[in-house]
This record gives sequence, structure tokens and C-alpha cells, in this order.
Amino acid sequence: MRSAHIPATMLILCAAPLWAEVPVVMTDIPPVHALVAQVMGELGNPVLLLEPGGDAHDFQLRPSQASALADADAIFWVGPELTPWLDRALVVAPDADSVPLLGTAGTVLRAYGDSDAIADSEALPGVGGDQEAPMPVSPEPGGPAGHGNLDPHAWLDPTNAEIWLGRIADELSSLDPGNSITYRANASLAQTAIAALDTDLQARLDPARNAPIVVAHDALGYFANHFGLSIAATISAGDAARPGAAHLSKIRALLEKGGVACIFPGALDDPSRVELLADGTGTAIGGALDPEGRTLTPGPQLYTELLSNLATTISTCVAPP
Repeated sequence: MRSAHIPATMLILCAAPLWAEVPVVMTDIPPVHALVAQVMGELGNPVLLLEPGGDAHDFQLRPSQASALADADAIFWVGPELTPWLDRALVVAPDADSVPLLGTAGTVLRAYGDSDAIADSEALPGVGGDQEAPMPVSPEPGGPAGHGNLDPHAWLDPTNAEIWLGRIADELSSLDPGNSITYRANASLAQTAIAALDTDLQARLDPARNAPIVVAHDALGYFANHFGLSIAATISAGDAARPGAAHLSKIRALLEKGGVACIFPGALDDPSRVELLADGTGTAIGGALDPEGRTLTPGPQLYTELLSNLATTISTCVAPP
């Protein structure tokens, strides 16, 4: 009896893994959501848990969000150092793959007040003549409440974003091997785009290098370190932290001494504090800085927009066109 002939194409199809459904994916903050959305592309839409305008450090999930979290296949987040509320909520999603991106191998990490992350202010030329450059004024030690000493704002270094894109693609490929080629191709394209953005921002920020600036929150260390900026002072340790009178007095004295190029309020902050600090000192007041994308429209384009906005706002104030 002749054996039935099985076409070679059928054998290949039988050997190939069955395509799984696209995973249900949750993310914590807008920059992470943007990176995951780039990797997923048209295959699916990750869910952003942090609501527009919300504070990443102090947020409470609504019951509907907690219910959605329980159905997740993967949760991409910075880590408990930034979003402790999500760390506590993971108990409702025991079967989901939790991916804290700060733990990704190769991620550049820094501590709050890390002198290696900020250029030596004593070696910086003063702004406006031969004035002595100011010494850095750090907020109260320890970093924002709940962070410990590790600065979790690591997405502001674009090399970390490139590394995280690879981690995201690896995780999604593991959950959905049938679409692995697409995830990895999307991640590669996004990495190339971020590398090009990095080159563009390096050039855009070149006139602002080593010009001491004062910022509202201790969240820009990675950005400053990567692009060679000098943060002379930070007004508060975090979005929810209130600076003490003694600390504000130090910043006021720093501005009165001269040499600080610009002072910047934070997104969604009351600008009156910055205006009072700068009043009569001759220090320029820049636009609001939004390192967490709180005022931006969520989506795959947000990460590029976030870094570009930071660069434009700082360079426009420090070195007006």
C-alpha cells in the first residue's frame, strides 16, 4: 500500500509553532508606555496605568484598573523605586510577567547626588564674564520619599531606552513567539531612531553645556549627565516634596551671586516659587520641564517628544537663538 504523500509545505507548517494571541500588556508611566508601544507596533496597544497629569510617585489605581491588571500577561514598569503603588498592586496579577526595567542588564544607573553624574562645578566657567561658577546645591539627602538613594528616572538617558527596547522585544517574543520577528524588527527601528535623536540633541544642547542651571525637581540627573549639562541646584527632591526654608535660602543666595544661566519650573507646578527665587537676581526663567511626560499625549511618539522638548526648553533659555 502506497503511503500518502505529504507536501513539504505542510510539514513545515506542522513543525512551526502555533501563533499565540498578542499579549495583554500594562505599563506604568508615559515614557515606558511609548517604548512598549513602539515595539508592539500595529500588533496591539499597551495599557497606560498612570492617568494624564498623574504623579508617577504617588498614584492610586482605580478598581477598574486593578481589575484590568489582573488580566495582564506582561507588566512593563520602571520599578518600585519610582512607582511603589504598582509594586503593591502586583499581588492581583500573580500570573503576569513583571518586568521592572531598572533591572535590565546594561542599564546605566546613578544615585541621587551622584557627583559623577554632574560636571564638577568648580571647573566650569562662570556665565556672563569672569564670574566664579556656583557650587551645586543638592536637595535634602536621600532622594524623594520611597526612592531610597537610586535615581529611577533612567529613561532620560537615551542609551537606557535603547537597552530597554531590546528587553521589551525579548519579553514579548517569549510570550508571543509567532510575532517575534515583528517585535524585534520594531525594536531595532526604534533603537535606530533614538540613536539619531541622541545625535541631534547632542548638537542642539552643545551651546548649553557647562552652563549652570537650576531645576524644580531632582529628576534630570540622567539627562544632565548624558548631555553634559550642569545642574547647580534642585529646588525640591521630588514632585511631592516641599523644600525647606533653609534650602530655598541657599538657592536664592546662589542666584544672587550670579553665574546661573537659567532656572526652570516643573510641569504642572505653580511657577510663583521660581519667580520669587529669581526676582531681582537677573537669572532667566525658562519654560517648564516635563521629564515624565505628564503634559504630553500618550503614544509611541511621546518618548521622542519628551526628550526633544527638554532639549529645546533648556537650550532656548541658556543660549537663545
